[in-house]
Amino acid sequence: MSDTQRILSTMLDNDNFSKWMGIVVDEYSEGYCKLHYTITADMLNGFSSVHGGIIFSAADSAFAFACNSQGILSVALDVHITFIRAAKTGDVISVTAKEIHTGNKTSFYDVTTTNNKGEVVSVFKGTAYRTGKQILSNND
Repeated sequence: MSDTQRILSTMLDNDNFSKWMGIVVDEYSEGYCKLHYTITADMLNGFSSVHGGIIFSAADSAFAFACNSQGILSVALDVHITFIRAAKTGDVISVTAKEIHTGNKTSFYDVTTTNNKGEVVSVFKGTAYRTGKQILSNND
């Protein structure tokens, strides 16, 4: 197993919220993550559309997986999301996080959420702070 895959496995093993959401990672490489999940009734707000926090959380998960993929513990410094359209029960939602720049201390990502029709649900921009700490130890 590659270091990148070991990092993802470590993160997923300890991420109970992403497990609760039913997130499945489809593609993963340095600076990139594509995942999907299905909207369930538990994720709806009082107007029968998905709660914005669900869309945000999945985008945040894709962002976290992508920005930690190089093995340096990274945390969100600044994020912004724009909601474009609602999602409904049963929709299969895809989220793609792509690195646009990585420096010594910060990295920047575009994260796009789409529904099963390929329509954009949200766009998310994230800045991560790179702590300098290694995610995997020499014993992993």
